[in-house]
Amino acid sequence: MLKAKDLVVLLKLVALNGQPWTYRELASSLGMSVSSVHSALQQAADSHLYHKQDRRPVFRNLNEMLVHGVRYVYPDTMGAVTRGIPTAHGTSPLIEEIRSSDLPPVWPTAEGDTRGYALEPLHPSVPEAVRQDPALHELLALVDALRIGRARERNRAAKLLSDRFGVRL
Repeated sequence: MLKAKDLVVLLKLVALNGQPWTYRELASSLGMSVSSVHSALQQAADSHLYHKQDRRPVFRNLNEMLVHGVRYVYPDTMGAVTRGIPTAHGTSPLIEEIRSSDLPPVWPTAEGDTRGYALEPLHPSVPEAVRQDPALHELLALVDALRIGRARERNRAAKLLSDRFGVRL
């Protein structure tokens, strides 16, 4: 069964935008073990979301899974107000388009600089990993918009992810 960490590893590959990588580099940048990254990519390959020979995600399949399945497979509800790193419509790229007077969703962390409603990240290492990689932050924020957003946020996030993956909706 596909785990949430498998999606985080795949999205890191998307964020790398075709740059060469090693398992050790991926593990270090994501705060995971090498064996965890290896098993994530094996599971993603078994789920037809990763092409082993090309060492890249299968963008069409990944897009379909995220747009149509992530909110059902990895649902979450907003928690208490806390300090953290903004996600979903509370950060780029959606914050520029979707204005809200409500507090944003945040991944809880003491190092965060934004007050908002707690949203558990797909993997515990996400808050640290996104501090080092703005492209990964944007991708995971779009996935969170698919997980918890209203129709408008979900539709815009689906369009932006499809564009980044080079896939038509």
